[in-house]
Amino acid sequence: MIRVDNLHKSFGDVNAVKGVSFTADDGKITGLLGPNGAGKSTTLRVLYTVLTPDSGTATIDGVDVVTERQAARARIGSLPHGAGLYPHLTARENIAYYAKLYDMPGDTVDAAVQKVIDQLDINDFADRRTKGFSQGQQTKVALARSLVHEPQNVLLDEPSNGLDVMATRSLRERIRELKNAGKCVLFSSHVMQEVAALCDEIVIIAAGQVALHDTIDGIRNATGCEDLEDAFVKAIEMVDPTAEQTA
Repeated sequence: MIRVDNLHKSFGDVNAVKGVSFTADDGKITGLLGPNGAGKSTTLRVLYTVLTPDSGTATIDGVDVVTERQAARARIGSLPHGAGLYPHLTARENIAYYAKLYDMPGDTVDAAVQKVIDQLDINDFADRRTKGFSQGQQTKVALARSLVHEPQNVLLDEPSNGLDVMATRSLRERIRELKNAGKCVLFSSHVMQEVAALCDEIVIIAAGQVALHDTIDGIRNATGCEDLEDAFVKAIEMVDPTAEQTA
């Protein structure tokens, strides 16, 4: 479970996150939505333990991301925006390197790496250097890297960005499998079709604040909009009337 409570984060004069609070439960897929600059990525980076909030708290399975960073990191698998693979390592080596960073016992690494390679259908290119990989191949390897230690909580920042139809379908299937295994999945996306297909709950952030947090039907009811994209825009306008052009 991921819990965020009254999170604040500023960069100079810019208040990126202003009192964000929400919970993402185990066995559910929670979408984190908002226009560019709304505070989504800042919130995710706090959860990754990359940024320290100015105030407020965030916990992963009850572990504080600021005071117990290493313990929190062990409980998450993160796919930040942009794969960030080491180009001169093979896919297998990239995944194994992260398994070791997660302090997996040395005698378990090879089997764990092969397991996630099989799960994500990476065998055809597992032993090729990642330099020159397609966007879909890069995303699969980055996702495998984040899942190799079998974390309870999975954080994905626009995971389908740049993927073709088949790669997107494969990714959605894997996300559903994580949910069915009882994992907590929190992901950011701009693709409403993807959100509608996957999410149990949605947290909409606008101007650094939570505009709505509810099920898809709950958000439709709260905004009076049947179309999810229209509901998204309406929710943002509730907090930031100037945001329509960037939503």
